[in-house]
Amino acid sequence: MSQQTAWIFVLIAGLFEVGFAFFLKKSAGFTKLPETLGFGLCAMLSFMFLERAVRVLPIGTAYAVWTGIGAAGTVLIGIVLLRESTSFWRLAFLVGLIICIAGVRLTAVKN
Repeated sequence: MSQQTAWIFVLIAGLFEVGFAFFLKKSAGFTKLPETLGFGLCAMLSFMFLERAVRVLPIGTAYAVWTGIGAAGTVLIGIVLLRESTSFWRLAFLVGLIICIAGVRLTAVKN
């Protein structure tokens, strides 16, 4: 697998991480079956894609980018779908997080 494909897998894994965080919130303590199943499916797929990516990429870099995508994406989903705060400082720190994620990815040493 190429590094480009591995980075695509990290992106996909990060998007599924956003999914499992969203379904975790909506599952109401795992009492709602469809949302609980959504959580389980997203979590499984997220870890599956991350595992495939770290076969090629350094674990620290891939993990940092994966969690960053999940964190930033979950904040955005919270704002868009759950009507969470859009205060200036929250958005400013979100932009900072995205810049840091991009920096970790762009400065990764190629194997």
